[in-house]
Amino acid sequence: MSGSTTGPPPSAASFWPEPTPLDPRSAPLPKYGTGSLADLLPAVAAGQEVPGLSSDLALAPADRVCVFLVDGLGWELLRAHPGEAPFLTSLLPTSLGGSGQPLTAGFPSTTATSLASVGTGLPPGAHGLPGYTVRDPGTGQLMNQLRWQPWTDPHAWQPYPTVFQLADAAGVHTCQVSAPTFAETPLTKIALSGGTFHGRLTGEERMDLAAEQLGAAGRSLVYTYYSEVDGKGHRFGVDSPEWRDQLRYVDGLAQRLAEQLPPRSALYVTADHGMIDIPFDPESRIDFDEDWELRAGVSLLGGESRARHVYAVPGAAGDVLAVWREVLGERMWVAGRDEAIEAGWFGGPGGADGGGKGVDDRVYRRIGDVVAAARDDVAIVASHTEPKESAMVGLHGSMTPVEQLVPLLEVRS
Repeated sequence: MSGSTTGPPPSAASFWPEPTPLDPRSAPLPKYGTGSLADLLPAVAAGQEVPGLSSDLALAPADRVCVFLVDGLGWELLRAHPGEAPFLTSLLPTSLGGSGQPLTAGFPSTTATSLASVGTGLPPGAHGLPGYTVRDPGTGQLMNQLRWQPWTDPHAWQPYPTVFQLADAAGVHTCQVSAPTFAETPLTKIALSGGTFHGRLTGEERMDLAAEQLGAAGRSLVYTYYSEVDGKGHRFGVDSPEWRDQLRYVDGLAQRLAEQLPPRSALYVTADHGMIDIPFDPESRIDFDEDWELRAGVSLLGGESRARHVYAVPGAAGDVLAVWREVLGERMWVAGRDEAIEAGWFGGPGGADGGGKGVDDRVYRRIGDVVAAARDDVAIVASHTEPKESAMVGLHGSMTPVEQLVPLLEVRS
């Protein structure tokens, strides 16, 4: 036909374009330096005139301060359950210095990382606990930083002083009130030590003793902790009757403590992370141990199901990154180690040693060659190597609001 043109038929890609992986720089970063868990105790201690500490987190000074950390009590979970937590809900407008806004945890949003950030006042790239399990560069083994297995020297692993130690040295009456089983753990020693540890079994005993210790001196810094909101969420899910019962219980504990505050005191109720329930189906829970594509080139799988550190065999890091990004990149932020660091996942540029990498030199290779953080309702489980963790209903670790945002509720006397 005159004037007609011919050419190749349209490609399939023109109808079904290739999926675009999530940009690691698009992940909602923790507010390191201004509104993260790492900024809380430096702000408190600066208000108590502890030398060498400062913070851009604006909190009114108080002579006596108690921090009550409820494991797993995320901001969004609390806001969704006003009937179970009437007292804590009434305090929501006081959060973050009266702004009514949450704090952020760090990345990953997991207990060992968060408690180290609270206690040291440093982001994960500095204190060096950047995940639930990470590779020890000295041994090549996975190190569980919550259980401290296998053993390594705690003070070599995390060498910085805690804010509690600095406050104690400055003459502030300092103590921790928690379960007796935590008295001598390595995590306590490197994150929460300073002053005196008091072990008490029941929540009521902890609240009563925390209030007593708060009034024991003109300047005091008291930390207390409760774990079972997190425990019931992992086992039964965050909307289960068991979880709701724990929320009711901890609401009563917080009110009990608040009603006993001595004069000139501030109580802050916060958490280490939130939690999300992930369905038990193959689309939502991808089993690394059964997936040959994700396993290819991987020597160790670290982290946890919502925030994975992936360690490649020598020379395979680029291929592992390409495959993980291709398979998971629409549902998870997948980054190479340097990409994640440069994006600020583990803290701001420079790190505590000023090395310019965003993490301390000793921490750099603890981070995976590939780091994967879930955006959608998905988990990378490992049914054979992590059977207990893979059976959990409620999970956490990533940077989504339900995992990352935590309250900073305030009561003053």
